Amino acid sequence: MNPDQLLVTGDAGYDQARRIWNGMIDRHPALIARCTSTADVVEAVKLAVEGKLTVSVKGGGHNVAGNAVCDGGLMIDLSPMKDIQVDVEARTATAQPGVLWGEFDAVTVAHGLATPGGQVSHTGIAGLTLGGGLGYLMGLHGATCDNLLSVEVVTAQGEVLTANQHANADLFWAIRGGGGNFGIVTSFLFRLHPMGPVTAGLLIHPQARANEILAFYREFIKTSPDCMNTTVAFMKTPDGLDAMAIIVVYFGTAEQSETVLRPLRNFGPPLADLIAEMPYTQAQKMADHLVPIGNRYYWKSNFADAIADGLIDVLTSKAPAMPSPQSMILVFEMSGEIQRKHRDSAAFDHRDCNHEVSIIGNWTSSDDDAANIAWVRETWDAAQPFLRQSVYVNHLSGDEPAERIRAAYGPGKYDRLVAVKRKYDPRNFFRFNQNIVP
Repeated sequence: MNPDQLLVTGDAGYDQARRIWNGMIDRHPALIARCTSTADVVEAVKLAVEGKLTVSVKGGGHNVAGNAVCDGGLMIDLSPMKDIQVDVEARTATAQPGVLWGEFDAVTVAHGLATPGGQVSHTGIAGLTLGGGLGYLMGLHGATCDNLLSVEVVTAQGEVLTANQHANADLFWAIRGGGGNFGIVTSFLFRLHPMGPVTAGLLIHPQARANEILAFYREFIKTSPDCMNTTVAFMKTPDGLDAMAIIVVYFGTAEQSETVLRPLRNFGPPLADLIAEMPYTQAQKMADHLVPIGNRYYWKSNFADAIADGLIDVLTSKAPAMPSPQSMILVFEMSGEIQRKHRDSAAFDHRDCNHEVSIIGNWTSSDDDAANIAWVRETWDAAQPFLRQSVYVNHLSGDEPAERIRAAYGPGKYDRLVAVKRKYDPRNFFRFNQNIVP
């Protein structure tokens, strides 16, 4: 690793490198290693071991908990590692961990191919995949981690391993849902799927009609096809209206979607129907402006079996009280292939849930931290009777108790993950994460 790839306070690029998506995170590593290759990552790991430094690992830096950045230790920055290679005939793509979903999609869709990714294009491929990976394509093709074929991993001992179904299969099982607990993934091999036009957009309703709209919506999605994914959003419109939007993504042309979507588009009717045919790359950017880089974020989430009447009552009473007009409550639909995958196929566990509920505080001034965090916690507390205890690891905040972290990895799987952790990282070198303690 060249000396100019190591940054300390005061160096050009240091402050930019330590900044991540969540503006609440303002930590100062003693050293930042800007890696451009697997060899650089190996050197950085060995440097941290020799110096007995705490290590954090930054890919896209989009995690709400801010685990990409540590105070006083070594931040291994993978964001310069941007290579993407597509094998059109094999329908696979190999990508490095600094790649963002928008970058990945632009390359693969140029070949008419895609893999399930996140719902915001400036999310990194690495963290999302290692935590499981929820996205618009999960009904057709499962979670992101279900489409991961192989990885290259740098271990806590500085070894470079290949992990897939045939080599180091226990490690491959664990990283697909177990996050960055076991090593640093320096290369991802994904399965790709054919991708054509998409029909997508928002249906906007007044929040005051949420009960009747959601009563209809609950019945509608019971028979919706795998090629359609929806998300309910409690939010404010730019002019301050308390709104409830249904985000729709249908994989097909507007003509193909017409029969399926007509009842949903007509019911109400909505105040605004913003659904249109578009490229997949555009659909993947629909929510980008709602969660800009550098805002302050705090959220709580859980999975849910249903959008119960009591949950609707909680959300409709709490949403208008959000201190920031940029905050949201999202209810993601989980159906189709993600539920059909065998539960034990990967560490990612949450196959029998129908929804994921996220209460997202989003604001800009540190003066408003207390009010926004309190709103998130109060809303989440009120919703608990209608939610499961299980939680998506990628949506955990940085102040979660041990029982919430265990819940993220699923009943019966945590002990298996501990065994893999003991094998590959017995000293808990990779501990600046939602940690599995060996």
